[in-house]
Amino acid sequence: MEEVSKLPLPEAFLDFLQANGLDASIYIASDTPRYIRLKPGSEGDLREIEAEINCNLERVAWLPGFFSLPPHLQIANSKAYKEGKIYGIDAASGAAVLALNISGGDNVLDLCAAPGSVTGVDIARHRLAACRTMLQKYALGDRCRLFVADGTTFSLGPVRKFSHSRSCESACKEDTFTEWTSRRPWKERKKARKARKPAASALIAESDSPELIFYGRDSGVLGTSKSELYQIVCRSEVLSRGYDKVLVDAECTHDGSIRHIQKYEHWGWETLHQRVLNAERTDNLTNLQIKLLTNGFKLLRLGGLLVYSTCSLTVSQNEDVVERFLKENASAELQEIDAAKDWPCKSGRIPKTLRFDPVTSQTSGLFVAKFTKLAI
Repeated sequence: MEEVSKLPLPEAFLDFLQANGLDASIYIASDTPRYIRLKPGSEGDLREIEAEINCNLERVAWLPGFFSLPPHLQIANSKAYKEGKIYGIDAASGAAVLALNISGGDNVLDLCAAPGSVTGVDIARHRLAACRTMLQKYALGDRCRLFVADGTTFSLGPVRKFSHSRSCESACKEDTFTEWTSRRPWKERKKARKARKPAASALIAESDSPELIFYGRDSGVLGTSKSELYQIVCRSEVLSRGYDKVLVDAECTHDGSIRHIQKYEHWGWETLHQRVLNAERTDNLTNLQIKLLTNGFKLLRLGGLLVYSTCSLTVSQNEDVVERFLKENASAELQEIDAAKDWPCKSGRIPKTLRFDPVTSQTSGLFVAKFTKLAI
């Protein structure tokens, strides 16, 4: 694949960058490294991993557990990758998660799911199935549950913690969840297929109930009845029973990702017009982003933390969304990201928000804002 600096970026895209105050030199940064995260417990295998991929891994000083690689080095065929000891994730994306200050015992909601969440939600079945595969591969799913659902309307709270005797008693009932297995009975699979609409192979209808497609042994689902699991949390309960931490890594135009823009050289630049430059699509995206952020905040407990992020660098999908959200939610307050004092990033146009970009940060482009919920 050609380097970005050699790609004939369309005039319309250059106009788009100028209209959004973005420097086109961002897309000339062809030496931006790749990043991997080393699975906790695999530190002793570091030298063996380096020998196998024939490369010295450079520790990312500002992000624990992350290492940088040359941009064109492939890891997919390595033994370490296949065994789940390393996986690829951009350092900026790792920073967004670190900003949540997740602690042991926290109930975490990822409203646009990525692997590692306690509760992951995504409207696209194929994306969530990939998430499930990664959770199993990296053995990270013991405390996770995954729902195919619309993140703008999802309304299930964290699983209540029941005593062991209660769980045993519940497990005897027919409608309770037993240990999860990927090999469901034929009748159950047939019933699930029948319940889906023809278009539901990719997306679910907004009116459909969340579909639980994975849960770990320690996720709180085992032994719980379906009526308990699918109990909608009312507004008054959320303040005390909501999620401790919420991540809203929202769908966006991906214009901050060099590698994503690079793909349009093969997809065709006309596709760029449809997915990035089309004004109607951008308007639809910003409406989706505000809905996701609003619903994520609704499910956050009092004093909890929410991180909103996108891999777009446009003001309309970032600062404009944040400003609108703050105006509409009096109990929301922007928070300083304490860890960011050591991060190679810029301040956003709103104080306390952050921007990563390939030139400043040597990462993919990312916008990050952190909120807490106040008592009003």
